[in-house]
Amino acid sequence: MKRRAALRAFATAGLGATLAACRAQASGEHSAAEPFSDAPRTPASSPSADSTAPAFQLDSGPSDLPQVALTFHGQGSPATAADLLRAVEAAGARITVLAVGTWLDDQPASARRVLDGGHELGNHTMNHGEINAMDPASAYAEIARCAELLTRLTGSRGRWFRPSQAKDCTPLVAEQARRAGYDHCLGYDLDSLDHTDPGPKAVARTVLDGVRPGSVVSLHLGHPGTVAAMPQILDGLAARALRPVTASELLAP
Repeated sequence: MKRRAALRAFATAGLGATLAACRAQASGEHSAAEPFSDAPRTPASSPSADSTAPAFQLDSGPSDLPQVALTFHGQGSPATAADLLRAVEAAGARITVLAVGTWLDDQPASARRVLDGGHELGNHTMNHGEINAMDPASAYAEIARCAELLTRLTGSRGRWFRPSQAKDCTPLVAEQARRAGYDHCLGYDLDSLDHTDPGPKAVARTVLDGVRPGSVVSLHLGHPGTVAAMPQILDGLAARALRPVTASELLAP
């Protein structure tokens, strides 16, 4: 009898601990609609060395699937953005736009247009400053304010953060992005160099010469040369049976 009573007590204690852990985990989740403040949050713990969790920064996707992600740094005139969206939609492509907060503030309709076209939005900081040179509080504010604006306009902060004026997240910036609620930094393995305005043919050639299955391509929304290059890029991808999808589709677990 004493042994059975002890076993029941042990099982009850174990169940209680499990429920307590579940409640603690649930209370730590961050709602997409939760308001942001300038006060830095306690950073999420980094995966241990032997963890199977994916890296914080993701630069490319699976090389065994015929998909690529065309990702656009989001700012520029609404007319240029609309022209580019029409071009990719005519080819049945989906893209990811990493939006600058000031662009969202000036052109909220453009953000809605991106989502209405079946594409996705992410965070490219509020003011597009050199984020890797900022102190922690300033870097956090850049990320969190853009996230707050995305949430207010669309109901979601978006899945992806991309640092401004940098390809890679430094550890400091990665910490601030985690505090703002982002699980991943979206890098890229192919730079189109379209921001240098080399002309549509050069942009298309750079992309098509370097693309491969799983590539994440860096492009810019506000450059007319990029819009003019899109038909050639999309035709070239189709000829190789490579389908442009959103970053979330490409990098889905």
